[in-house]
Amino acid sequence: MPDYLTGFGNHCSSEAVPGALPQGRNSPQRPAFGLYAEQLSGTAFTAPRAQNLRSWLYRLRPSGGHGSYAPYDGAPGFQVDAEGEPLAPNRFRWSPLAMDDVDADLIDGLTRMASNRDPGAMDGVTVHIYRANRDMARRAFFNADAEMLFVPQQGRLRLLTELGILDLSPGEIGLVPRGVRFRAELPDGSARGYVGENHGTHFRLPDLGPIGSNGLANPRDFLTPCAWFEDRDEPFDLIQKFRGRLWVARLDHSPLDVVAWHGNLAPWKYDLARFNTIGTVSFDHPDPSIFTVVTAPSDTPGVANCDFVIFPPRWMVAEDTFRPPWFHRNVMSECMGLIHGAYDAKADGFAPGALSIHNLMSSHGPDVASWTAATEASLAPHKIEGTMAFMFESRWPFIPAAQALSLPELQPDYDACWQGFPKARLPI
Repeated sequence: MPDYLTGFGNHCSSEAVPGALPQGRNSPQRPAFGLYAEQLSGTAFTAPRAQNLRSWLYRLRPSGGHGSYAPYDGAPGFQVDAEGEPLAPNRFRWSPLAMDDVDADLIDGLTRMASNRDPGAMDGVTVHIYRANRDMARRAFFNADAEMLFVPQQGRLRLLTELGILDLSPGEIGLVPRGVRFRAELPDGSARGYVGENHGTHFRLPDLGPIGSNGLANPRDFLTPCAWFEDRDEPFDLIQKFRGRLWVARLDHSPLDVVAWHGNLAPWKYDLARFNTIGTVSFDHPDPSIFTVVTAPSDTPGVANCDFVIFPPRWMVAEDTFRPPWFHRNVMSECMGLIHGAYDAKADGFAPGALSIHNLMSSHGPDVASWTAATEASLAPHKIEGTMAFMFESRWPFIPAAQALSLPELQPDYDACWQGFPKARLPI
């Protein structure tokens, strides 16, 4: 298991070889051991200090040592669609994507499910499902369009990045910043999960406001990898995503050759079981924003480009209150998945690995069976256990990918779960 450093957004330093990291100077004239100094910037140089993200990397070779990029056609499900027909304002849900026909590594096994905005505008969100059964052996990838938030659902995922190794299991999430090179291994032989591409401002912890100084996700629980590197002189394909398309260049070495680094821009992982859930202890139902783990703000205060929200195990104690998510229409758009267990607003049809989309002002909420059970329940204290659902919520509507709309797992009868509710009876 790799070692980790702690603290969300902290300035950290790490070296895989003692003496590789300079002391007192970011970019000395002659770095130790003949290493090359490189600054990786995740924000504009002039961003306010509190939001400025950058790290200094000390590597075996300059990262610019590659030839021209050529189009890469090996992952058609990862790339943007041509402009198509207008999107109907329907609700969408997919059953878990099948694993029996998979023969791909992480990149070739990505299926783009939905997106919004133009990634070239550095705004919006894209959601994928990955299915893989092969390691990325001599292939590395980086994303110029977005930072990538990985949500494993089945099988472990090992992300070997320029700044260190992230070992992720279902129930954990991991983020690779924009521009950071990595490759993926599958310790269990195969894996399935979700990926959120955040094209806008970087994910950060939400402000707590009246909650105070404690609660939700704590900075100390975010883990950043210690330095690690590969010294491999052999052919490598370096694939990058740029303006929604994939490109590939050939290297004669592994690009994961950073021996030491320091800064506050680095991959991280987080165990969702460490989330400190906040909720009502009297009556009424708090908004789902109370479950936000990380948020990527937009240029409109209080309206996120993307929130990553979870629905974890928790006590339900509210009195005289409909406890599951109520019927609602929302100006925000929701793309939701399930890691394990059952979701308390859906009795059937939403299994682990599934995905649903409810766009802005789309009516949604519990199905008939969930509504009936919650309406008739005796409201004693009750703990929801053995579940972990999540949601990418965005100010922009999610547009399902053409490939996603043609998948056999798309549920054509999803609307039926809201049929059969009894009509209210008014007094005569």
